[in-house]
Amino acid sequence: MTIFSVQSTIFTRASLAILSTNGLKRFSFASSFSSNALYSSPLPKTKKRRFPIVSAVDIGGVTIARNDVVRDDDPTNNVPDSIFSKLGMQLHRRDKHPLGILKNAIYDYFDSNYAKQFEKFEDLSPIVTTKQNFDDVLVPADHVSRSLNDTYYVDSETVLRCHTSAHQAELLRDGHRRFLVTGDVYRRDSIDSTHYPVFHQMEGFCVFSPEDWNESGKDSTLYAAEDLKKCLEGLARHLFGGVEMRWVDTYFPFTEPSFELEIYFKEDWLEVLGCGVTEQRILKQSGLENNVAWAFGLGLERLAMVLFDIPDIRLFWSDDERFTSQFKKGELGVKFKPFSKYPPCYKDISFWISESFTENNFCEVVRGIAGDLVEEVKLIDSFTNKKGMTSHCYRIVFRSMERSLTDEEVNDLQSKVRDEVQRKLNVELR
Repeated sequence: MTIFSVQSTIFTRASLAILSTNGLKRFSFASSFSSNALYSSPLPKTKKRRFPIVSAVDIGGVTIARNDVVRDDDPTNNVPDSIFSKLGMQLHRRDKHPLGILKNAIYDYFDSNYAKQFEKFEDLSPIVTTKQNFDDVLVPADHVSRSLNDTYYVDSETVLRCHTSAHQAELLRDGHRRFLVTGDVYRRDSIDSTHYPVFHQMEGFCVFSPEDWNESGKDSTLYAAEDLKKCLEGLARHLFGGVEMRWVDTYFPFTEPSFELEIYFKEDWLEVLGCGVTEQRILKQSGLENNVAWAFGLGLERLAMVLFDIPDIRLFWSDDERFTSQFKKGELGVKFKPFSKYPPCYKDISFWISESFTENNFCEVVRGIAGDLVEEVKLIDSFTNKKGMTSHCYRIVFRSMERSLTDEEVNDLQSKVRDEVQRKLNVELR
């Protein structure tokens, strides 16, 4: 097994452009971008912080200073301390963690069926350029995923990667032809049991030469598509056993044709991953205009929650021994045993929204105050009055995974949410 890492260096603002080129890119096939608006202004910076300020983090020997990622001097910067603190944690590299166990099981499949054919990258910098994250994978200039509402921007030309595809073009230019890229990715998103602003993806990429499909007598696109489906059907059986499968035609800007693989699991159809034959423009810009390739992408949390029966995505970040002690290296699919179910605390908040309001911005405010003590934020009522003013009512569910919350604690959190929402989002509380 060959695993490539970022070289050790010191990360400072002067070296930001250099470090961002060490990242690799990946579009989320398995989980698409979501948004409520094409553009929204970054939230105002605040001096009040619930989270301890981390001065620096380490990513594979690379020291990244907080002031280079959480920047008060740049109006486009929208990275909070709560997100910066997650950089370098790399849950996918922990062999006794459900995400690491799943990643290694996928490695085992490729090592067994494609011996020494796929290189493995799992320690690439999550700080990438907008060119790597968007342009190199043909994301349109007006695509909603480019907005400050959806993506964490360090500055106008640098982001926290939204997908591991952000490294694809760089790897191809460096001469890599078959590879797996695994890493943490970052998106501003809603709050519920299956969404978190940091999650983990794996991308696979395979390039073919004319000799490959000429020998088969098949069209190059058909050859790549059939090889892709054969590979991924085998991976699904490796992870889930002898399950029923089906292919669904879909659309991605970077593949054509594009597919989603679904399996019938626990009496329901489950989307496992997205994939397709790579757009020729991507290959051409890497000097591979005479080749054809396929790519796939999957979300590790999505599959791990199913395989290990983990009910809440926040648990992946827990250091509680009652969670961590249940998993062992190499044991895929051990069923999680809930150690306790603490009661939820419900709080509602209503306000008149402004034209600039977005739900993602609201969720960022709530996360910034309550952190992982917030389980869900849900819109429960909306109406527009005769004056054209629109009101939203959200229900916030507070619940710790490790202890019972006190009324005093929850009331304090809700009070801070109300204050910050009014101050940051230009809304009028009701």
